Amino acid sequence: MSLVVQKYGGSSVADAEGIKRVAKRIVEAKKNGNQVVAVVSAMGDTTDELIDLAEQVSPIPAGRELDMLLTAGERISMALLAMAIKNLGHEAQSFTGSQAGVITDSVHNKARIIDVTPGRIRTSVDEGNIAIVAGFQGVSQDSKDITTLGRGGSDTTAVALAAALDADVCEIYTDVDGVFTADPRVVKKARKIDWISFEDMLELAASGSKVLLHRCVEYARRYNIPIHVRSSFSGLPGTWVSNERPQSAQSAQGAEQVEHALISGVAHDVSEAKVTVVGVPDKPGEAASIFRAVADAEINIDMVVQNVSAASTGLTDISFTLPKAEGKKATAALEKIKPAVGYDSLRYDDQIAKISLVGAGMKTNPGVTAQFFEALSDAGVNIELISTSEIRISVVTRADDVKEAVQAVHTSFGLDSDSEEAVVYGGTGR
Repeated sequence: MSLVVQKYGGSSVADAEGIKRVAKRIVEAKKNGNQVVAVVSAMGDTTDELIDLAEQVSPIPAGRELDMLLTAGERISMALLAMAIKNLGHEAQSFTGSQAGVITDSVHNKARIIDVTPGRIRTSVDEGNIAIVAGFQGVSQDSKDITTLGRGGSDTTAVALAAALDADVCEIYTDVDGVFTADPRVVKKARKIDWISFEDMLELAASGSKVLLHRCVEYARRYNIPIHVRSSFSGLPGTWVSNERPQSAQSAQGAEQVEHALISGVAHDVSEAKVTVVGVPDKPGEAASIFRAVADAEINIDMVVQNVSAASTGLTDISFTLPKAEGKKATAALEKIKPAVGYDSLRYDDQIAKISLVGAGMKTNPGVTAQFFEALSDAGVNIELISTSEIRISVVTRADDVKEAVQAVHTSFGLDSDSEEAVVYGGTGR
């Protein structure tokens, strides 16, 4: 008997009809001889609505109390789904993150999973029940407070549970049919990918692809948990994310592809901002001081570029990107060290977008960078920053140019689908 962990996003359980549709899919998996654990997100935009409500009450909600509030959304989903499954004649039990044994650190609003001790879940499924687990939440190992895992936390919960339960697969159900070569909301001719490696998926996720979050893929790779990304609105096969291509994701010719495709996809991210520290003395230790201040403020940075110092002044500019939500905190931290570092000024720009081209094949194929930049040039898109890895090229452009840039690069590398347009079944994209 196989054990399957399924995760359903907010768009899949957005209303009563959606919950009943998900219940039928879960029961079908149970009837096929599987033990089933389902992880659910909050209904629709519930989490965003609760955040809006909290901000109306308090401009800066306390982290502990915000976590107590936000976890209510998943508890609603799990209870309703358990009711719907019982109405279909099958036994189901719902569990909060803490009841499921999801143990985290003490950082509120963006906790990280330390351990999963799923004893109650294992007992429940061994007794023949379908276990429904609230995603996105856990309990602090030290304080025993309720914590939330941040955006994409339900995906991470599902993969972590799959690893702890030694599940055969973790199925991530969303509002699209799988992982596409670009966001189908932006590129209508985006093509569904049958299989993608953990390596490529990690780069796409880190570059802004929303279908899977980086932490989720990182966890799956660490514990070698195959992920199957599918739509809860259709019965079509989705995208497998794993180390090796499974038999169900073979090419149309039936032969396994030995090498990666040249390019896996194009990702974009409009949630970042750019900070430029102007006039930094070009001497040892100054960059370290700048990034230590940012690190001490618990801010993750992405791209970093330092200009060549001007010979006449001995000064340089350092630019880096970070989440927009952390912009004020970053500039405040840098203002505090201005007298010690001696830089001239700060510039903050939140009207940027990051465009990334990802593919393991680019390691052994010359000309990819040139083609990428030519496509952007032909589309009239100006490049402000450039960052690369072995399998990724990222650039920062103006936010207004993101749609044209993504479509131009997607077409240039022959990623456009020859069949009908990609379907987005639900969700608001909020």
